[in-house]
Amino acid sequence: MGNILKIAIRNLLRYKRRTLLTASLITIGVVFVLVFISVSGSFKIMMIGQITDSMMGHVQVHKKGYVASIENLPLNLNLKSGSVSRLDDILSRQSEIEAYSPRIKFGGMFSNFTETTNIRLNGIYPEKEFRTVPLLSSRIIEGRKTLERGEIVIPVLLAQGMKVKVGDAVVVVATNQDGSVNGRQFKVSGILESATGPGGRDGYLHIEDARELLRMDEMQISEIAVRLKNFNKLHQFSSKLEGLLSKDLNKEGKPVFEVHTWEKLSPFFTIARMIDIMTFFIKLMLIAIVLISIMNVMIMAVYERIREIGTIAAMGTLPGKILSMFIIEGFCLGIAGAIIGNTAGSIIIFILNIAKITFDFGQQKGLILQANINPSDLLFISVTVIIVSVIASLQPAFKASRMEPIKALRHV
Repeated sequence: MGNILKIAIRNLLRYKRRTLLTASLITIGVVFVLVFISVSGSFKIMMIGQITDSMMGHVQVHKKGYVASIENLPLNLNLKSGSVSRLDDILSRQSEIEAYSPRIKFGGMFSNFTETTNIRLNGIYPEKEFRTVPLLSSRIIEGRKTLERGEIVIPVLLAQGMKVKVGDAVVVVATNQDGSVNGRQFKVSGILESATGPGGRDGYLHIEDARELLRMDEMQISEIAVRLKNFNKLHQFSSKLEGLLSKDLNKEGKPVFEVHTWEKLSPFFTIARMIDIMTFFIKLMLIAIVLISIMNVMIMAVYERIREIGTIAAMGTLPGKILSMFIIEGFCLGIAGAIIGNTAGSIIIFILNIAKITFDFGQQKGLILQANINPSDLLFISVTVIIVSVIASLQPAFKASRMEPIKALRHV
């Protein structure tokens, strides 16, 4: 095997220009794929982090049927006190959970005593909410990054449109579940930057204030947002939680709760899926580049060395060794392209990180792109290039190993 390897390397070095061109094509393909995967993957992770850590959480639990009517924020589909206690007991015993936060979501009318407009409100326990969505406090661009009883945090566009400032008194009017109307005065404690774009109209107030405003005799919640210790175990935990909650049935024998990951609740999941699809096709392009490059150089190598193949076959070289010689040539080209490509790609990614490229996502300005190299990506790209290089060498190698020595020697 050592002699065959030496012969294969010698043959590659004999045609330096062709070998260099082929290795260069493979290297360019590897660099392009590695940089694209690193940059797009980092953007995807950052995008998901902005969404989950600033407003949604990783997982949400609702009463069955709530999400289907979520645009109306139906109070009649809130979880009742018994279900809330049961859910709280289950969540408190899950070691995968870092934090969770109950919320009351409802719509209301917002007035500065001169003008009135609509607003979406979230009643929260501030300590729990800030632990569950840790980027929420960073979205408060004016005022205190806390929330007390009798205070309200309002979205920036609403504040600008209504000319409301931190410290101003405002009135919120809401329709209760029984259809009656109730209003309360609040003090604006903060101005909130939207996480999703100019359409954001979500404000925050203390959950006890929300209960009083909605005249709830007992605790009711619209949803519980959950933050996991390990985001990579999202689907595993979601399936586990669904199994635990499936035992709770209503009078009709149907599940009381429904569990949704952020993917099912956010339209930005479509963007994440598009990134995955583009990455898949970029990997296919790499395979095509390697396949065509290696197959082309191997076919040319067989064609130009027909008499040489006939000579070594006539000397008694077994077809298997001739086959191995050409396969090893393709293997060496794949190894060289993978090593050089991974090295060059890593250097480019390092330079991109030093450059600190910034971009805007929604209302978040000046986010710094941090392209990370995942060792599994390096391994996948390297293994793919090597395997495809060997596969591309098979057809020319089989052709060379099956040549009749006499016909090969007569070839001009």
